[in-house]
This record gives sequence, C-alpha cells and structure tokens, in this order.
Amino acid sequence: MLDRRCLIGLAAAAVLAPVLGVRTAAAQDSSAERWPSRFVRLVVPFPPGGGTDAIARVVAAKLSEIWGQQVVVENRGGGATNIGTESVVRADADGYTILLQSMPLAVNRFLFPSLNYDAITDLAPVSLLCQYANIMAVPVSSPAHSVADFIAYAKAHPGKVTFASSGHGTSVHLSGELFKRMAGIEMLHVPYRGAGPALNDLLPGRVDVMFNNIGAVLPLIQGGKLRGLAVTTAKRTPAVPNLPPIAEAGVPGFDVSSWYALFAPARTPPEIIGKMHADTVAALTDPATTERLEQLGVVVVGASPAELAAFLKAEMDKWAPVIKEAGITIRE
Repeated sequence: MLDRRCLIGLAAAAVLAPVLGVRTAAAQDSSAERWPSRFVRLVVPFPPGGGTDAIARVVAAKLSEIWGQQVVVENRGGGATNIGTESVVRADADGYTILLQSMPLAVNRFLFPSLNYDAITDLAPVSLLCQYANIMAVPVSSPAHSVADFIAYAKAHPGKVTFASSGHGTSVHLSGELFKRMAGIEMLHVPYRGAGPALNDLLPGRVDVMFNNIGAVLPLIQGGKLRGLAVTTAKRTPAVPNLPPIAEAGVPGFDVSSWYALFAPARTPPEIIGKMHADTVAALTDPATTERLEQLGVVVVGASPAELAAFLKAEMDKWAPVIKEAGITIRE
C-alpha cells in the first residue's frame, strides 16, 4: 500500500515529467548543435598506404572544413580490421569517434569462430560513402596480358600461382577466392597487413596477381608499373573504360563490387548521427571532393543511415554462403 508521502511524490513526478522531457529533448538538440567542439577521430582499421586510406583522407579533409574541427585519421590495422573496429565499438558514444569500414564488417562474422562485437547491434550506421570496382592486376613482367592468358598460365603451372590480398576477408581476398573457383584454377592466397605491403611484393613479381581496390592500384597501372587485366564488377567502370569486366573476359557471371561507409558507436545520440550524415552528404556532393573521389575510381553514394543498415544486411546475406561453400575460416 502506498502511504501519503509516496502519493505526493508520484503526483509531483507526474507534473514534472513533461517539463523534464522537454528539457531533455532541448538538451539533446543543444548537444547536437554544439557538436563537434573538438577534434574527431576517424578510425581506419587498415594500415596506411592503401585505397581505404586515400578515401578516408579525402573525406576527412572536407569534414574538417565543414565542422571547423580537425578530423584526425587514425590507422589501426590488424586482426582483419577487428582491432580498429572493436576500438570504435568500445569508444565513448559522444560523436568524437567514427569508423570507416568496408566489406570486412559484413563478412568477419562468418570468417571468425567468435568476435567481441556485433556489427549490427554495436555500431550505428552513418552513411554509405561510395562503391567501386577492384582491378585484377599483375606485374608488368607477367606473361599474362589478358584474363584468358592468366587462366591458361595458372592451369599450366598448378600449385605455383599466388594471389596477394590486403588481409583475410577483404574484398581483395574474396575476389581472388571467387575467381579461382569460378575459373577452375589453383591459386595460393598470400595475405598481408594492408594493401601497401601487398603491392610492394606485387610490383617486382614476388606474387602473381592481386584483385586490388581501384584507388590504390589505378595510379600504378597508369604509371606503367603494373598491368591491369580486368575489373571485378559486372559492367565497365568509368575510371578505366578500357578494362573489360572479368565476366566478359573469360569468367561469365563474375561480379564483385566493394564499398566504404561510416559508422559510429551504437549509443551515439541520434541527433549527432543525423548531423554526421547530413554533413557527410554535403562533403560528398562538394564538387572538388566529388572530383577527387572519382579520380580514385569510386562512385559516390551518400546513402542514409537506414539505407546503409539495409545494405550491410544484404552484403552479409550475399557473402555468407560464398564463404561457407569455399570453406574460408580464420583462426586467431
């Protein structure tokens, strides 16, 4: 039974609740208006020097201008991107830590026996930045001048052909795994801690091929330091219209596109997430930024948080059966 004092307290709480609710909403709006009041960390869970790093720095530069606060790119590679991703999951949900992720966020749950985070529940989607093709590239010393040449060479040298990747579970890795199975050839996967170290071995021919992110490999192809054979997407890409899709060049049905997106810790206030998204779209639609990103070979998107959430789920549904069928696992 409630005594008189409790009843008085409940009545007072009922009277004050709407007022407190208004004050709370006002405080949230005010918090979003004041954000950011200091520098923001953009965690890139890959080592410096690859295509991911290039995209991150272009976007960070424009966001720094929009926010009037420095966006500091922090490379935290390792663990197939799990180290950097988990650092964001565990960070304060105050809007001052953002994650730039790619395909590993969608596939790591199928590659590892267990993870210390859940990509769906522990991260808040902000925006899908862009999508892009990977390029099948070989050293200039390679005997292969086409996809058909490469397949013929691999079949003539079983067990001796290697493909490099920027790490387990990346689009670079999965492109190679899918290619060797669809082409009916043998290739040994050689994972590196990022695209930079992998390219250092691809250039002199210590590995035979890499299905690398277009942003990282295109300048090397244009500079005559690597030879591009094809793109991984089903259609030609505007950045390299002279390169055919792998699907047209000897492996029908092959289609892999990759992407970059921004996420924040799951409990980040929705008002801040909304501002992050709006300002990211403003950055992406800035003509100079758009031009710079397109020079890196990507197609700018700028999708909403809800659209990114649906996209991430679709990517998981797409790659889960591929990984299972290929028997790809990572043991830490």
